[in-house]
Amino acid sequence: MTSLITTDLVVLDADQGTESSAVIRALAATIAEQGRANSADGLADAAIAREEKTPTGVPGGIAIPHARTEAVTEPSLAMVRLNPPVDFGAKDGPADLVFMIAAPEGAGKDHLKLLSKLARSLVKKDFVAYLRAATTEQEVVDLVETALGLRETPEESTSTESTPTGASTAAASAAPTESASSSTDHPRRVVAVTACPTGIAHTYMAADALAQAGSDMGIDVVTETQGSSGTTPLDQSVIDAADAVVFAVDVDVRDKARFAGKPYVQVPVKAGIDDPQGLIAKALAEADAPNGRRLAAAHAAADDESSTAGNSRESIGAHLKRVLLTGVSYMIPFVAAGGLLMALGFLLGGFDIPDYAEDIVLGNSLWNLPTEYGDLALGPVGAYLGAVAFQIGNLSMSFLVAALAGYIAYGIADRPGIAPGFTVGAVAVLMGAGFIGGIIGGLLAGYIAHWIGSFAAPRWLRGLMPVVIIPLVASLVSSSLMFMVLGGPISALTKGLDSWLSSMTGTAAVVLGLILGAMMAVDLGGPVNKVAYSFAVAGLAAGSVDNPVPWEIMATVMAAGMVPPLAMALATAVRPRIFSQAEKENGKAAWLLGAAFISEGAIPFAASDPLRVIPASVVGAGVTGGMTMAFSVTSQAPHGGVFVFFAIDSFLLFLLSVVVGTIISAVLVLALKILVRKGGAAGLAEAADRSAPATTAAASTGSTTGSGSAGEAQQAEPVSSNADATRV
Repeated sequence: MTSLITTDLVVLDADQGTESSAVIRALAATIAEQGRANSADGLADAAIAREEKTPTGVPGGIAIPHARTEAVTEPSLAMVRLNPPVDFGAKDGPADLVFMIAAPEGAGKDHLKLLSKLARSLVKKDFVAYLRAATTEQEVVDLVETALGLRETPEESTSTESTPTGASTAAASAAPTESASSSTDHPRRVVAVTACPTGIAHTYMAADALAQAGSDMGIDVVTETQGSSGTTPLDQSVIDAADAVVFAVDVDVRDKARFAGKPYVQVPVKAGIDDPQGLIAKALAEADAPNGRRLAAAHAAADDESSTAGNSRESIGAHLKRVLLTGVSYMIPFVAAGGLLMALGFLLGGFDIPDYAEDIVLGNSLWNLPTEYGDLALGPVGAYLGAVAFQIGNLSMSFLVAALAGYIAYGIADRPGIAPGFTVGAVAVLMGAGFIGGIIGGLLAGYIAHWIGSFAAPRWLRGLMPVVIIPLVASLVSSSLMFMVLGGPISALTKGLDSWLSSMTGTAAVVLGLILGAMMAVDLGGPVNKVAYSFAVAGLAAGSVDNPVPWEIMATVMAAGMVPPLAMALATAVRPRIFSQAEKENGKAAWLLGAAFISEGAIPFAASDPLRVIPASVVGAGVTGGMTMAFSVTSQAPHGGVFVFFAIDSFLLFLLSVVVGTIISAVLVLALKILVRKGGAAGLAEAADRSAPATTAAASTGSTTGSGSAGEAQQAEPVSSNADATRV
């Protein structure tokens, strides 16, 4: 195994500016200089994006920015001792010790375990003190490798004894009841789960901090780390014996239902590092309170505290967005498979295949081919195969509303919400309430199931709650309300909406296309994009030769969604010098992603330069949307881009619309990058800093955002992403 840290990756007592992003970029440049990353910008951008989710500063003047990215070629640690310190978001002040953990996307578990072990060592006061006292880079390397167990020293046993945090966690995990058996007072027990998006640093630091805090408080704390180097689940007997649970997580807890019925608190993972004793005390307070919060069996993923805002609960808007997108994401496979099969049925059996399909599949076979079918079918074999494909697709599409409702309910109430959601969705279809009825019914079923699951059931009844009681009662109540109260009005609203859409022609249709096109580009796969896409997909099954408007809307949405990635690909090909190496590589991939209608192919460009990429994309996509509606282009396939050409009527006009929008967006983004500097004064400063190595004039500005290492890295690639917006 290659060394994670070398003296070339250590910088002592350096002034690297006043912003955390500047420190991260300098460390990324240091790693790239040693050939451990193929793009300093790619590594820095990934680490900064992680920093924006949750600051990596921890108590004690330490920061651990980290990232897992394809830009890293070799697992690495880079360390800087700052003078002056820089704020990384810790409550107790700025950090003077900064370790950057860089892991490749496919890093092996052995390397990830070592990186995680370093993170755990940083909660040990003696280890941190030695780092601050080190006088040479080699001393730092020796200290780190000793902490990682890569070398033995005479002082190893002493340092281990003086820093019991890691040991306490291991001992607690191996023998969780040992402290209880050795104590006549039977100390209270808390189990904790820690997890962060990257799963390298904060996951393990929080676990050790909680274990150490429990030891200091005389409380038995057993931790489960759900990190990148693997997870060893807590034994169920340990969970059952616990008084309370602490979830210090920034991502969903795996198999959370194991903790059903337990008093709990849930906070961001960083809170487990900042205030472990407070979390333990809060969890035990929930256990002692008669009305303390318990994790209900029916919704192990619900009623959590916000993972991004301390102890504040998830906002209503964020909650609704999450559950609606859950329903849409599970619905899309039904629509994608069903829509493509129906389109294949039309291709083989002709556009009048709906009139014959059911009779053909029930009355014929490959050994008894049909004799009655439409004139456009590709013979008896084409008619039969087309009928089979159409019927399979039609049946798949018939699940659309039920799946939407079922998985919206699942997003609210977990697995017990699925059956009530599917049932009320089927009722919505029967009542003619359409996808609006599915959304309302799914929310209704989910909240009813959630409410029933919140009851404190007797122990003997708990096993029946999620599999019998909750589905039965929630299905009965929500479906009855849909039948008796909601179905009629929603059905009338749906029919009115369908009639309005079907009547849209001329200017009104073009305006609708402009709006839908702009929505597809405004957040590139986010909630607004999903609303437009869901609107198109939900109406797809209602399209027909006599009512092609739903198919036109589908073509509009798909064409517009192809524009942003194709525009970025074209822009990088036309003017590559104003893009970073990573962006140029992304541009090559964006050709295929855009052609396949994967709007997310433009996200890397929008993330690094949203104020120029997104407006340009919106304009081009809006034009494309307006053109496809004006041309009355139709698509019977919900996905696939140019690869489902057989399902797109007037395919050449479809291509023309996409090409025009792509050119418009590409020209706009290039013009904005050339003529408009990024982010006002901040952007000017950034451009000056990044271009400093390329010009002697810039070198005299006295920038403080980069060390010598960073400067050399910039010399190696003087024109990077948005680095000098005036160069073409």
